Amino acid sequence: MTRAWWWGAVGMLGFSLTLPATQMGDPSLGPDIMGMGRAAAAALVAAAWLWLLRRPFPRRHVVALVVVGLGVVIGFPWLSAVALTGLPAANGAVVLALLPLATAWVGARRAHEVMPAGFWVAAGTASGVVLVYALLTGGKAAWPDLALVGAVAAAAVGYAEGGRLARQMPAADVICWALVLVSPAALGVAATHLPHDWSLVPTRAWAAFAYVALGSQLAAFFAWYRGLALGGVARVSQVQYVQLFCTLGWSAWLLGEPLTWQDALAAVLVVGSVALGQRARLSTGLNGIGAGANR
Repeated sequence: MTRAWWWGAVGMLGFSLTLPATQMGDPSLGPDIMGMGRAAAAALVAAAWLWLLRRPFPRRHVVALVVVGLGVVIGFPWLSAVALTGLPAANGAVVLALLPLATAWVGARRAHEVMPAGFWVAAGTASGVVLVYALLTGGKAAWPDLALVGAVAAAAVGYAEGGRLARQMPAADVICWALVLVSPAALGVAATHLPHDWSLVPTRAWAAFAYVALGSQLAAFFAWYRGLALGGVARVSQVQYVQLFCTLGWSAWLLGEPLTWQDALAAVLVVGSVALGQRARLSTGLNGIGAGANR
């Protein structure tokens, strides 16, 4: 289980910079490039990876891989990029704290993982805290909060389905094939929203784009899906509560966003609720967790 947590933690750290990096690139490149363009760029690298390793086409997993792609390649990147045009990354990080709970719920159904009542009580408490936080801090920017809720739903499905597939095929191949299969949609959107004058895009924005494309959208998933496959979707996904603190720190450092007492209080209450829930021992009804994850 320790290996699973370490892999999950590496993936989480990779994801923690996603919102600040997206907000760094949004003003110059726009949400369509930061959301869909990053998927298109990552898909090119993923295709090269699959070709170099001579990976066979996973015919029997195509539908599931498309579901993964729609969730974590199309849905989450685009919705979160759109939301961050009207919402600070720090606020977005707290709303996205719902993601581990949503992932656990989807994983319980798709990966047949069983959680005790105490886990769901903690999940409900944390969800309530996030909802109140969003209502209190969203103000006139209610639509970004709704976009982030959609991003949470999309990512939860993509995480749970990808974690399930990573027990049957190499974890890195899951995100690579998902990227390749949905790349036509990403390429189509990105191609129609290219910058009019490339020279006006600052280096800072291109660096942010490079990170979300190669770090968030590709490399972090190599570790993340391996961790989910080894330790179970519901269990390992809970490491993402630490991501909330990491993202708040990145936002303060890179974007100069002030950390308010509401941010700190919401973060402590959410993570505290889940920590209590983790005291209830998780069990799984699925045999063979980790099969295929070490490939």
